[in-house]
Amino acid sequence: MTQEQQLCDIGFIGLGVMGKNLVLNLADNGYTIAAFDLDNAKVVDAIAQDEIENKTDSSRVIGCSSYTELLAKLKAPHLIVLSVPAGEPVDQVSQSLIGAGIQPDDIVIDTGNSLWVDTVAREEKYKNDFILFSSAVSGGEEGARFGPSLMPSGSPYAWTRIKPIWEAIAAKVDPQTGKPIERTQPGQVINHGDPCTAYIGPAGAGHYVKMVHNGIEYADMQIICEAYHVLREGLALSTDEIADIFEQWNQGPLDSYLMEISVQVLRHKDAENTPLVDLILDKAGQKGTGLWTAVSSLEVGAPAPTIAQAVYARSISSFKSLREQADTLLSGPEKTDYSSQEKSALINDLHDAIYCAKICAYAQGFQLMKLAEQEHGWKLNFASIAKIWRAGCIIRAVFLQSITDAFERNEELENLLLDKFFAEQLSKYQQSWRRAIANITLMGIPTGALSSSLSYYDSMRTAVLPANLLQAQRDFFGAHTFERCDKAKGKKYHVQWSTAEQEIIEI
Repeated sequence: MTQEQQLCDIGFIGLGVMGKNLVLNLADNGYTIAAFDLDNAKVVDAIAQDEIENKTDSSRVIGCSSYTELLAKLKAPHLIVLSVPAGEPVDQVSQSLIGAGIQPDDIVIDTGNSLWVDTVAREEKYKNDFILFSSAVSGGEEGARFGPSLMPSGSPYAWTRIKPIWEAIAAKVDPQTGKPIERTQPGQVINHGDPCTAYIGPAGAGHYVKMVHNGIEYADMQIICEAYHVLREGLALSTDEIADIFEQWNQGPLDSYLMEISVQVLRHKDAENTPLVDLILDKAGQKGTGLWTAVSSLEVGAPAPTIAQAVYARSISSFKSLREQADTLLSGPEKTDYSSQEKSALINDLHDAIYCAKICAYAQGFQLMKLAEQEHGWKLNFASIAKIWRAGCIIRAVFLQSITDAFERNEELENLLLDKFFAEQLSKYQQSWRRAIANITLMGIPTGALSSSLSYYDSMRTAVLPANLLQAQRDFFGAHTFERCDKAKGKKYHVQWSTAEQEIIEI
């Protein structure tokens, strides 16, 4: 065996939950990996698991004790994948690789949830030291192991080297049905179907798209949780009854990964046969990507109320002691006993409300990406983005195929609500949506995501909003001027409010 044959295909730094599973996925697909982690026990664990799954004592994962050793065990030009926390750790590893002798034509792939502007800055910072490429990863532990959705961006040259690897390890979708091709066993390789990865664009574009993915994820999770709250508290259903409903819903247009795992969570019991969900403290954590999405929507002027409400819902959940105090002081409506027929009707309406709210959440996310594309000079392929979200990621949902179809019909589509299919769906189910929100409001159960989605829909379908009064108020106290709908566009006017005549003048 020659020295070249003994060298590894890929270097990998960071063997936490995501990193280790990506390494094993790469190994399943025929790549040899030189692996390093500051915690050597994680390296040992990855090697041991690969040997067990590979059923040989010859590991496809080679442990390294330093950055220098990792570079020495790789084929040149080096290809190195990072799976480390976003922020300072990415720069620390980058500096260590520079110290170890990385070369300008080597490629380093950041797979963490880095803020997209940080990625842009890093590409510029390290351009004389190595090629920084980014590729956000979605799908959690299971996705990393058996096929994630990958959102790569950066150097087009680097993508030519990375593309066959990423297409090998990515989740696959049946092109005929649009449904995921399941891969659940170690060693299993799927080399057919559409891979859930595609080049997104220049540096930062992939991380931006992943950020929006996570914002939609926040909204989708909150919508499901609000439905659970209505069924549990409003209709007094057991967790098993709710799981049955969710399982039934998952057979239709609400078919999604998040609905699927919600069924599993609701069925889980502890040793005393108590539903685990009833024992989990109601304080939600967050790592920042949903917040970043909400902030970005404000910065570019893209309305994303469902996503923002999902972030607020997590924030308000963190004030547990404050909520407990308020619970003793603030009153709500009296409890209502519903007949079985009334329950059934409300459950059906709730199904439609969830469907409509989810459409609005996705519409908000895609419009945000559309406006960001224009602001940053990117050229995003929205049909392709929807395609790579059909499997391997947290927001995998059956109607992503319909989103793909919408952008393939019209690649310039400004908002999903303007697509004929989605417009028809929202029109068809809007009355059920309204009944659900009305009944839930009378129950006194908070549904910020479901309710704000309906308000978003009604705002979008309203040709004349009360912003005319708002603009007059702004002109009154701040001389901010206004346009007139009966005059040429672009002309500005101001009322001299402080004078007796209150004359309207053209600016």
